[in-house]
Amino acid sequence: MSSKRENVISWDEFFMRVAIAAQLRSKDPNTQVGACIADTNHRILSVGYNGTPSALNDDDFPWGTSDDPLEDKHNYVVHAEANAVLNYRGSLKDLGGATVYVTLFPCHDCAKIMAQVGIGEVVYLDNKYADTDDARISRRILDSCGIRYRQVSVGADAVEGGGAR
Repeated sequence: MSSKRENVISWDEFFMRVAIAAQLRSKDPNTQVGACIADTNHRILSVGYNGTPSALNDDDFPWGTSDDPLEDKHNYVVHAEANAVLNYRGSLKDLGGATVYVTLFPCHDCAKIMAQVGIGEVVYLDNKYADTDDARISRRILDSCGIRYRQVSVGADAVEGGGAR
């Protein structure tokens, strides 16, 4: 009788790889962010990536940054974490205690959304904006709501994309 395979990836790596796959759908030329929400039973509830709302034709909207708010992508893009919550088709109460795996530490707006739906933990891959006011506000929101957060790494072959939001 043969024994089971021992060198399987962890749940953290599995869900983060799903988030990495999701980020590959992003059309943002500078930053591709993906998110995967998993429940406490290790089941995927939803995924999302950063992009324009589905009702908008993303060919008609800017993908660069600009001092002109009408031409700045940040005013038209929905972040991966928000999209993952919005894409969930069950009752939002089912997100209570779930874990969000996200390729970039969440901004303060996404932290508020996760707090509102009761996310229990944020697992992130990159935190390149750690020293910004936005990241400090995000951490304050997460800390105040008792949402745990931690950074993980995955195999180098799994990571692609990135850049500034």
